[in-house]
Amino acid sequence: MIDFFTSLLRPLELAVAYIMVGFHSALTTIGMDPASGWTWALSIVGLVVVIRILLIPLFVKQIKASRGLQLIQPEMKKIQEKYKGRTDQASRQAMSQETMALYRDTGTNPLASCLPILLQSPIFFALFRVLNGIGQGKAIGPLDAGLVKQADDATLFGAQISDTFLKADGNINVQILTVVLIILMSASTFTTQRQLMMKNMPASALDNPFAQQQKILLYVFPVIFAVSGVNFPIGVLIYWLTTNVWSMGQQFYVIRRMPAPGSPAAKALEERRRR
Repeated sequence: MIDFFTSLLRPLELAVAYIMVGFHSALTTIGMDPASGWTWALSIVGLVVVIRILLIPLFVKQIKASRGLQLIQPEMKKIQEKYKGRTDQASRQAMSQETMALYRDTGTNPLASCLPILLQSPIFFALFRVLNGIGQGKAIGPLDAGLVKQADDATLFGAQISDTFLKADGNINVQILTVVLIILMSASTFTTQRQLMMKNMPASALDNPFAQQQKILLYVFPVIFAVSGVNFPIGVLIYWLTTNVWSMGQQFYVIRRMPAPGSPAAKALEERRRR
């Protein structure tokens, strides 16, 4: 099973390596030190930019799906109230059928809002494997032995991009940088989720299950980052933070220019248009 998973990731690992080497070469051409940790860190940032640009069409679908879910919440609530307290199999099946019919009639797909995250996951793990390989001196595609050694020796605030908190071997720089990155990741995710709830959801939708789920995620994600972040290389955390910041900026733009109907952001847009 592990070999099968590895073989599936191999093309993505090569793609990640090619993009990183491409940005590294471009940054070196404009005068940055090829052996600098900043050059390699910015190569990872470049990887995020490429991936997120490719995912823009899916992000648009995600926004439409999330907005659709918000708009049908009153109907969803009616269905839930209709079958409240009825736990027999026939009632549960009827509730499920009515819910699916609502999705079908309104053209709403609850899974569409998860597509960008799901599609980024394999890339995330591919980068994890590439950085682990750098730490072990393994070449991959354009990342030949010379570049691997250069990347492994490069440091950012005294930490190598392949270092992890749990394998820091007493290097306080690695531990401090990991903690700082995790805090920034948590803060950016919290801000993104909060602006979605406070600015882009109608008041009538704030007490529905979708809104409750968003409230839970506000506090669950920082815990997930803290628990999992100590296991990942610095380079993966840089990727994670960069994609979080991209998501925050992208969502800010969408909320400001294309807010959900009835939301505080929609009212603010109407006021700006009146001026």
